[in-house]
Amino acid sequence: MPSLPPVAERFLRYVRYDTQSAEGVESFPSTEKQKELSRLLVKELKDLGLDDAAMDDYGYVMATLPGNVEHEVPVIGLIAHVDTSPEVSGAGVNPQIHANYDGGPIRLNDDHTLTAEHSPELPANKGNTIITTDGTTLLGADNKAGVAEIMTLIERLRADASIKHGTIRVAFTPDEEVGAGTKFFDVDKFGARYAYTVDGEAPGEVENETFCADSATLTVTGVNVHPGYAKDKLENAIKAAAMFVGLLPREMAPETTEKRQGYLHPVSISGGVEEVVVKMILRDFDEEPLHEQRKILEAIADKVRAAYPKARLGLEYSESYRNMRFVLDQHQEVVDRALEAVKRAGIEPFLNLIRGGTDGARLCFMGVPTPNLFTGGHLFHSRYEWVAVEAMEQAVETLVQLVQIWEEKSRA
Repeated sequence: MPSLPPVAERFLRYVRYDTQSAEGVESFPSTEKQKELSRLLVKELKDLGLDDAAMDDYGYVMATLPGNVEHEVPVIGLIAHVDTSPEVSGAGVNPQIHANYDGGPIRLNDDHTLTAEHSPELPANKGNTIITTDGTTLLGADNKAGVAEIMTLIERLRADASIKHGTIRVAFTPDEEVGAGTKFFDVDKFGARYAYTVDGEAPGEVENETFCADSATLTVTGVNVHPGYAKDKLENAIKAAAMFVGLLPREMAPETTEKRQGYLHPVSISGGVEEVVVKMILRDFDEEPLHEQRKILEAIADKVRAAYPKARLGLEYSESYRNMRFVLDQHQEVVDRALEAVKRAGIEPFLNLIRGGTDGARLCFMGVPTPNLFTGGHLFHSRYEWVAVEAMEQAVETLVQLVQIWEEKSRA
C-alpha cells in the first residue's frame, strides 16, 4: 500500500465500521452500530486534547477546541454524520487504493467497472490516488470523508499554534441518511453561532441551497369481499392506488428533472385489497410550487374517486424541511467566507444547490446558519462511490483557511 497522508489513513480506518442507518425504525439512532464509530471518535478527540469530548444517549458526539487568540471570535461549528445510506450495504467495506491513477476505467470486480460514464469527473483525476470500493458495498465517503477531514483539521490545529482561530465546536451526528440527523440535536448545548456541514462532493463546492421538502401520504380504503361473490360489491384498493400512481405526471418525476426543477416521487406502497398506503415526497426550491404539487395530487385523487366510487381516498401532508437559502441569504458572510476559504486553498470556488437536504438545512431553521462544504467524494450511496486523496487534503486545507478567516475578520 502506498504511503498516505493522515486524512486518508483516518478515512480508511473509519470506513471499516458498518454504520448503516435504517428506515422506518422508531428507536434513535436507528441502528446501535453507528455508536461504535462514534465511541472511537470520542477517544480520538480526547487523545487530541479535547477533554470535553463525549457522546450522549442519542449518539451525538460533541467536543470543543478552544480558541488561541485573545479577541472575541464567533464560535464556529463543524459537523459531519457517521451513518451511511440504507440503500447499499455498508458492511465489510473493502477499500481499494489506486495510486497514480491512469485516467481510464477502474475495475472494481468482475461485474462492476467505474468509468467516466458513471462519473465524468473521474478522468480529471489522472495522476491522483483514488480510493474506491471493491464493487460489493458503498465506500462511505458520505460522510466519513467529512468526519476524517474535520478530525484531521483538529489534529493540525493542535499541532500548529501559528494557525490562529476562535473556539471551534465539533459535532458528529447519526441518522442523517434517514432524515433524522438533527432530531435530538441540542443547538444550545452545541453553542455555535455559525456552522458548516462537511458533506458535499466536488472540490471547490459550497452549497447554500437545498430543496423545500414536504411528504404526502395517500390512504386508499376499498371494499373487500370474497372474490367469488364480489360482483357490484368489491372495490379493490390496490387498483385504485395503482391508478393514482399511474396518473402522476412523468415530467415531474425525479428521473425526468434536474437542476432547479422540482419533482413528485412515490417512495413506498403497502397494503392489500382493503387498504393501501402510498407514501410520496414533494420537492422544489421554493415553497409555492409545493402548494401547486399538492393541488395536482388532489386533482388526481378526484379522478380516482370518480373511477372507483366505493373507495375512500385521503391525502395527508407534512412539512419536512425548507431551503436553507431562506436563512443563509440573511447571513451572507457565512457563505462568502467559505468561498474565500476555498479560494485561499488554491481551488476555484463555486456555489451549488443540493437536490436534497442536509443536517444544515434543518440547523439553519433551528437558529444556526449552516452551509455545506465539499468532501471530495463522488457517486454517494453507490457501489461505484469514490474519492481522491488529494481532494480530501484540499478539504482539510479549506477548513484550515476557513477558521483563520473567521479569526481575521473578527479583529477589532
